[in-house]
Amino acid sequence: MQLRKILILCGSTVTILAGGGYWYVFIAGVPQLDPPQVERNTGLTFQLQTYNSAAMGEVRTYGLILPPGYAENPTKRYPVIFLLHGGHGDASAWEDKAAVTSVLHDLYKSNKLPASIVITPDGNDRRGTSPFWDPQYYDGPNGKVGTAIGSELVQVVKSRYRTLPQPQFWAMGGQSSGGWGAFNIGLRHWNNFNILFSSSGYFVDSSGAANSPQSFVQQLPMQLRQRLRVYLDAGEDDRNFLTSTQTFHQKLNQLGIANEFHAFPGGHGIVGPDAGWNYWHKHLADALTYVGKQFKVALAQTNR
Repeated sequence: MQLRKILILCGSTVTILAGGGYWYVFIAGVPQLDPPQVERNTGLTFQLQTYNSAAMGEVRTYGLILPPGYAENPTKRYPVIFLLHGGHGDASAWEDKAAVTSVLHDLYKSNKLPASIVITPDGNDRRGTSPFWDPQYYDGPNGKVGTAIGSELVQVVKSRYRTLPQPQFWAMGGQSSGGWGAFNIGLRHWNNFNILFSSSGYFVDSSGAANSPQSFVQQLPMQLRQRLRVYLDAGEDDRNFLTSTQTFHQKLNQLGIANEFHAFPGGHGIVGPDAGWNYWHKHLADALTYVGKQFKVALAQTNR
């Protein structure tokens, strides 16, 4: 009898742990165990919006953060930043997990980033979100995500909000597979985006050279190479991501494309001050500081 009780208890424990593990991985998406410490009173609002996508044949979602003073300055136009999420993410990931409004608050306060319209698209393809795969940020068998974000959503944003329309005022970036997606989409839609950034991303995709920025960046015309501005970072603990980013950085140097590269402590993970969303929260500030410098140069040239 005693042995039976022990076996039942062990079986129950295993079931509970398995169930908890399932919830943690598949439902919660492996959340950060020690999320970033952030400013809550930012004065900024994160909103979810939708648009009809002919490319995807469905209603798509994006997050919106309007800059301070947007409603009070009805004639002012603003730069635009697209932020792409990584695997098992969605349109809310950058706010829910990395507190992007807190990062923006600090950058605006320190004058490192001009007031901007920030868009966080849902980058998932028709398969939906899953820990088993990364989003396919290209036009493929699971949907035309590249067109939906790089073309359709751009036109939606231009029609709904007061944007500066020139591509030197449009930036796109992301973390992990979102970093790859930003370059895979951004380099194809260079008439919409001239500033690209990646945090712990990669540049060669398993679908082949057609969706690998490391390969097709070499095909860009010289005129575009001179217009592009690129920011790259990767964590020292992410050996594969770091190697991929360093190799891409070297390729950009060979092509004469202006870029900035940093290797920082940490990388992917679920706990630690330099791991996971703590890493991406911290270094989003570095990426957007770089973006801010490019916006300021473009604004100064426009106002001459």
